[in-house]
Amino acid sequence: MKQSVKLIAGNWKMNGLAADLNAVVQDLKAALQTEPAACRVALCPPATLIGRLADAVRGHAIEVGGQDCRAETHGAYTGGVSAEMLKDAGATLVIVGHSERRQEFGESDLLVSAKAEAAVAAGLSPIICVGETLEQRQAGRAVEVVREQVMNSLPHAVTGRNFAVAYEPVWAIGTGLTPTLEQIEEVHRAVRAAMLERLGLGGAPAPILYGGSVKPDNARDILAVPEVGGALVGGASLKAADFLPIIRAA
Repeated sequence: MKQSVKLIAGNWKMNGLAADLNAVVQDLKAALQTEPAACRVALCPPATLIGRLADAVRGHAIEVGGQDCRAETHGAYTGGVSAEMLKDAGATLVIVGHSERRQEFGESDLLVSAKAEAAVAAGLSPIICVGETLEQRQAGRAVEVVREQVMNSLPHAVTGRNFAVAYEPVWAIGTGLTPTLEQIEEVHRAVRAAMLERLGLGGAPAPILYGGSVKPDNARDILAVPEVGGALVGGASLKAADFLPIIRAA
């Protein structure tokens, strides 16, 4: 099956106020109107900015994403945000299972799978994150760990839906370190094989994004690696001047 067009998604994490969003979106819209992107472009700001972003990009080819959601649709979960709430605010995507959620909040593969299933049920496209720690990489277990995460974090509900998997080695996030291109290719091929094993042909078209210190100066090489179907970009997505070169590299 033909794979989807590349997806470049910016994950703002816990950064950004309304003024920051306005500045970035204004610059992105102007640039993309002059020269439309050859890829899908998405921004995943803090939940406080999702509605503002949805209003600002209406009619433009910039997708809106959330950074996390609860597996439940509603309930006594102070501070929680459901997939339905994100959809209601204007989101079309949501990141689930980011390594910071797995590491800081102890989220398991089972929970990540439940969140992805909730996203699909709400009409959102999940970006399901997987990745190994430095200790696992050094022990030669990177492929094994990531394969297990893929097998256990992808619910069958995503089959035939618009979704993505993001490979983010934990040790490369925000550190300035990146795996070699050969290491990226090895893991991405393993992710695709696991997706096909888990979902059959339903795992063929979904893009596999690379994330972890993606920058303007390394994006083109990374995005040219076989099975790299886009990028999940952290700090470099906070400024249009950094994010646009990555978009253009796709």
